[in-house]
Amino acid sequence: MHPMLNIAIRAARKAGNHIAKSLENVEKIESTQKGTNDFVTNVDKEAEAMIIDTIKASYPEHCIVAEENGLIDGKDKEVQWIIDPLDGTSNFVKGLPHFAVSIAVRIKGKTEVACVYDPMQNELFTAQRGAGAQLNNARIRVKQLKDLQGAVLATGFPYKQKQHSESYFKILSALFVDCADFRRTGSAALDLCYVAAGRVDGFFELGLKPWDIAAGELIAREAGAIVTDFAGGTDYMQSGNIVTASARGVKGILKHIRENGNAAMLK
Repeated sequence: MHPMLNIAIRAARKAGNHIAKSLENVEKIESTQKGTNDFVTNVDKEAEAMIIDTIKASYPEHCIVAEENGLIDGKDKEVQWIIDPLDGTSNFVKGLPHFAVSIAVRIKGKTEVACVYDPMQNELFTAQRGAGAQLNNARIRVKQLKDLQGAVLATGFPYKQKQHSESYFKILSALFVDCADFRRTGSAALDLCYVAAGRVDGFFELGLKPWDIAAGELIAREAGAIVTDFAGGTDYMQSGNIVTASARGVKGILKHIRENGNAAMLK
């Protein structure tokens, strides 16, 4: 195992266990609004501090991009850890047990290792570039689609970018004619991992942040999925607009996005 993946797993488990334990004392969870329909809790911040401390203990010179702390600069500019201490905060605040810790390491601009840990299910999704993807150390593969018929697709509503809601629901409506059903679970990191594990057949969402998708997209790709932006390119880390499925699944989803999306979404 890559030594950085080992540290990422250690950090994710430590943070995840703290998050799960916090649900035992819900009255101690303090939630504040940091943006439109965007919340942060004291538990997010505590979990993030644990992850940063674990990384810094082994790699003090690496850079870290964290959801709550932003960029923590280091001497070694070529290595960047991208962390989301609690992907699915709204679920967590409501006591809905579906959220995860997401950690990825990028070296010279390429994601090399990734882990997503769901503490409530004790499920650890991992990937190393070129070495495949695993769930609790067992190999996972994306489900190959012939077309969207019978497919169950995961998505997330653009709750932070409601100016796109009309176009988004047009896309959703058009896709609904072709596919079987949708799942909207509230954690993009886990949605990407569920595509990797074949639990859902595809996933698309707009307006995500790098820490939402950095780990999950490597896990999906290493499981054999195609990952693109809404224009069919590879700019999803910058645009925050992402589509993933097997090759034919992505083709089918992109068709509806192109036909129904607005110009701003398709950039």
